[in-house]
Amino acid sequence: MTTSASKDDQGLLDCWLQSRQREGERRRSRDPHVHLGLRFAFYGRMSTSEYQDRRSSRLWQREVSERLVAGHGTIVAEFFDEGASRRRRWPNRPEAARLLDALADPDRGFDAIVVGEYERAFCGRQFDELVPLLHAAGVQVWLPEVGGRVDLDDGEHRRLMAFLGAQSEREVIRARNRALAAMKAQAELGRYLGGRPPYGYVLVDGGPHPKRADARWGRRARKLAPDPRTAGHVRWMFTRRLEGMSLAGIARELNDRGAPCPSAADPGRNQHRSGDRWSVQSVRTILDNPRYTGRQV
Repeated sequence: MTTSASKDDQGLLDCWLQSRQREGERRRSRDPHVHLGLRFAFYGRMSTSEYQDRRSSRLWQREVSERLVAGHGTIVAEFFDEGASRRRRWPNRPEAARLLDALADPDRGFDAIVVGEYERAFCGRQFDELVPLLHAAGVQVWLPEVGGRVDLDDGEHRRLMAFLGAQSEREVIRARNRALAAMKAQAELGRYLGGRPPYGYVLVDGGPHPKRADARWGRRARKLAPDPRTAGHVRWMFTRRLEGMSLAGIARELNDRGAPCPSAADPGRNQHRSGDRWSVQSVRTILDNPRYTGRQV
């Protein structure tokens, strides 16, 4: 009788312990697809390495990811792209491509991918391109925008991914147009925005930098000055155009005179151009450039 009672007590104790364990697991995760101890691969990205601090950019993305997966698993691998635009597809980003290669390896060492921000990782329909690979590998994706695991078979989640992709692409276009508009406005006010000097000009020392902080560091300003080798050809082009000569006639006479075209005059800065003769388009570009009118210095 005593032995039977002891067995009953032990059975009740085991059931109680199992129920407490299951209750603890439910508190840690209400997602039935999540198993305790998931191994995560963290993916992050920053657009430029010259104008962004890698440490701070990586830290905030990593912190968001670690908070998202807390209680569900740990991050065991990291893939972080530097200097890669979000518009570049994953196979064209070094670290993202390495992550895709790892998906095909059954011994990859991780069960899920966690991203600190959707717009850092995807743009347009890039997520849809990744879905078949994730399905084949059985790897989950976790995003803060959905509060955890993305259900690849859930219509709502797929619609949300499409919306976020469109929003990410719109942000790229909006930022680019804002920058171009600002540069155009500054150029119209006469400010030289830097870059390759126009044909007929060279960059020379312009004295101490106008900003005091830069001047204290010894930085010097630069300004445009006529190039002794090519400035005469530019003056000749404007003179002939004022006399009524056609663009084609100017280009033809420049070639007959042996005047060096922009790519021939400065091949180091014009590696994207392969021509060695003047064309109507190159003549038009120079005659339409406001820097030759003296308004932009």
